[in-house]
Amino acid sequence: MKITANNPKRKSWLPVEKDSDFPIQNIPFGVFLTKDDITTIGTRIGNSAIDLAAFQQLGYFEGIPLTDDIFMQDSLNDFIADGRTTWRLVRNRIAEVFDKENNKLKNNKKHCDEIIFDIDEVEMLLPVDIGDYTDFYSSKDHATNVGTMFRDPENALLPNWLHIPVGYHGRASSIVVSGTKIRRPLGQTLPQGAKEPVFGPCKLLDFEVEMGFITTAANDLGKPVPVAEARNHIFGMVLLNDWSARDIQKWEYVPLGPFLAKNFASTISPWVVTLDALEPYRSKGPEQDPKPLPYLEEEGLNSYDIKLLTSIKPKKQKETLVSATNFNNLYWSIAQQLAHQTVNGCNVRAGDLYGSGTISGKEKSSYGSMLELTWKGTEPLKMSDGTERKFILDGDTVIMRGHCDNGEVRIGFGECIGKIKKARSLEDI
Repeated sequence: MKITANNPKRKSWLPVEKDSDFPIQNIPFGVFLTKDDITTIGTRIGNSAIDLAAFQQLGYFEGIPLTDDIFMQDSLNDFIADGRTTWRLVRNRIAEVFDKENNKLKNNKKHCDEIIFDIDEVEMLLPVDIGDYTDFYSSKDHATNVGTMFRDPENALLPNWLHIPVGYHGRASSIVVSGTKIRRPLGQTLPQGAKEPVFGPCKLLDFEVEMGFITTAANDLGKPVPVAEARNHIFGMVLLNDWSARDIQKWEYVPLGPFLAKNFASTISPWVVTLDALEPYRSKGPEQDPKPLPYLEEEGLNSYDIKLLTSIKPKKQKETLVSATNFNNLYWSIAQQLAHQTVNGCNVRAGDLYGSGTISGKEKSSYGSMLELTWKGTEPLKMSDGTERKFILDGDTVIMRGHCDNGEVRIGFGECIGKIKKARSLEDI
């Protein structure tokens, strides 16, 4: 089925600013609370939030086989479970109705009042009910930087890294939507030169520039998903800040990996941008050497040209851009990640989230974490207010943004924002 929603020449009768992340070619999906306290599934064009439940009830999805309540949910899970044919039909119809040449809804003020809200009038909610979360470690430059810091340049990558998409199972319950304030975590750390650990607030709080992809129900238990078919089961992508407590992680990660250092919070952007919308921005990822095993071999354009920008905004100050990287730097693709996750028969469900792992490029300005940007705190970053940062301080807001631009159309993800609150008092523990 043709993706007519991606027509680069299409314009909307809704106002769209020149550099908007949400032109009519995007049509992402999310969940929001309206000014009337109604939770609904919706989409966005420009600065207009579109209530898809009302859109359906008023007959604008006529002819598309949808259950009556598919958009009257507090998550996208049921819609995602309907599969790619439904997603494509729905996006194509939304693009058709909001095309500037189509007057059917445009000239019906009563319907417009029921369907269309200003984006400032709605509250964005977590878009999916996340059942499982896997976090990968798939940026070669990031893994090399970290390995160099904590081992040595000659042994920066562990022997398995170039052969498998390394990952671990994370905590789904503490994944929050952009705008949620993040409490500085508590945990055990081992101070420099000490022989016994201490308990207290994390002192080396970090962000991680990642992207997440969200799946539909892809396979039965015991049946792998072939790498060539993996993208058919991926609904879309979000920005992901996988916060990390570096000092807690250093003490606890042997032998099973991070625990309290990662499970306190991960932040995602509220709008899920579909792989269909990202199709015009497909790109070739890094050359893989050695050649992956057959079940991971992938041909053609296996990545996406998505520019990722991260800023730190100190309290009551202007933000400072600290990282500019690209999703295309990811060594292992999302298709390879999903194929590896399922090769042993692991079943995948609608609403599962997969993190890319921290995305870093070769230049220092493209590093995807404070750990790398300040080289373990030895090279502090200067903020626009004149202060310095080795890691994230209380009151700091981390803002991640991402977009694609092929010269014809810009498609973006909006913002992924988290502000750090001070840790709980030890007296409360």
